[in-house]
Amino acid sequence: MPTLLEAEASNRGLRRIAGEILERHPKPAELMLVAVRRGGLPVARGLADWLRELDGAEPSRGEVDITLYRDDAATALPNPRIGPSDIPGSVAGKVVILCDDVVFTGRTVRAAIDAVMDYGRPARIELCVLVDRGGRELPVQPDYCVLRAAVGAGDRVEVRDEPAGLLALQIAEGESSQP
Repeated sequence: MPTLLEAEASNRGLRRIAGEILERHPKPAELMLVAVRRGGLPVARGLADWLRELDGAEPSRGEVDITLYRDDAATALPNPRIGPSDIPGSVAGKVVILCDDVVFTGRTVRAAIDAVMDYGRPARIELCVLVDRGGRELPVQPDYCVLRAAVGAGDRVEVRDEPAGLLALQIAEGESSQP
């Protein structure tokens, strides 16, 4: 599998994004990092680590399971495995940074926004991803992105969680990128 983003490069990219977030939002107490379950968990963890290192404060963190919010849940998921969402309190008035590994069609992001809104009305929702691979079906764009890359429609971008908490991305050719 060809490597799209080496672990060190993704780590540097998350550090840059943490700096951008602190420039836009100088009060980390007003932030909440919300990971899309599975792919977004290591992204939120790495981002929280950099925010803590750069500012000394770590924003609250949560995660959402989007299984029931998918627009294809009834047809594509005959026996869905639903995990719990874990949001630490209300998101009302917070700036929510929605974290995921890859943005492709925009459907996962739409489902995640719906899930977040069940916990209150945030002041703002921003999107942070490691890779924007294009191919949008919905009008969704990341606010923070480590890498923009053209990836074939039939290829899958896989995130590898390396030792020491670093993330590497590879392209698995000829596999569907939809969960």
